Amino acid sequence: MDNVSTIILASSLIIIMLGMGLSLVVDDFKRILIYPKAIVIGLTNQLIILPLLGFLLASTFSLRPEIAIGIMILAACPGGATSNLISHLAKGDVALSVTLTAISSFVSIFTIPFIVNIALLHFLDESRTIALDIPGTIIRIMIITIIPVIIGMVIRHYKESFALNMAKPVRIASGIVLALVIIGISIKEKDNMISYFEQAGLIALCLNIGTMMIGYYSAKIFKLRNESAISIAIESGIQNGTLAITVAVVILENSSFAIAPAVYSLLMFFTGGFIIYFGIKKSKAALKN
Repeated sequence: MDNVSTIILASSLIIIMLGMGLSLVVDDFKRILIYPKAIVIGLTNQLIILPLLGFLLASTFSLRPEIAIGIMILAACPGGATSNLISHLAKGDVALSVTLTAISSFVSIFTIPFIVNIALLHFLDESRTIALDIPGTIIRIMIITIIPVIIGMVIRHYKESFALNMAKPVRIASGIVLALVIIGISIKEKDNMISYFEQAGLIALCLNIGTMMIGYYSAKIFKLRNESAISIAIESGIQNGTLAITVAVVILENSSFAIAPAVYSLLMFFTGGFIIYFGIKKSKAALKN
């Protein structure tokens, strides 16, 4: 991507994270004391099981190194604003979803550089290895994710009515920009796109469905409410594709690493639609009982 496209992508993520901040209050972080079991299960799925499953799949499938690294970047970027919306539509526990997104967003600024660095060292041969500046990467991720969230929360605290009114337009605007970025990547890689989709489509789908199933049933094993289980499934399986693409394009400066996250960002709308149907069906069944 050229410099203009890179700036647009980074700006899109900043807008998305600002929009997330507009929807957050301090009490969202205090919920860890109210729902400790649900939070621990959710974060374990997001920050430990998701990268491990991503690594297992990337190592098992016969993939080009760029696709494998893209899958690991994706696995290192849990949650995102989209997961909160899907949780709401699927009749999940929205408060839990927002809390998991907020906490994982803060924690992942430290986990992403290490996970991505391991992927680069493992999947690239020595002649192509990229040295990742971990402290610098942490700072850059913090600038484009955490600082906008904090600004959004400050605005919400002092100008609540303005924040609530702006939350929806910001989500719509960021979604449009993300769609344009994905289209731009697809056009740039049009000669290889079918091949990339064949390579990345199945593994991205396996990662998405696998983590959602593990998230849901791990919550049920620990006897959480169905609403909580649905939210944990969504938080485990719906990744922050925008952040993953930004890490690939802006930080690693390699659009080939963004192919798997871009393919995934298209697929997640279909799996997201299914889990919305599943959640509504479960909710209706619970009302009848």
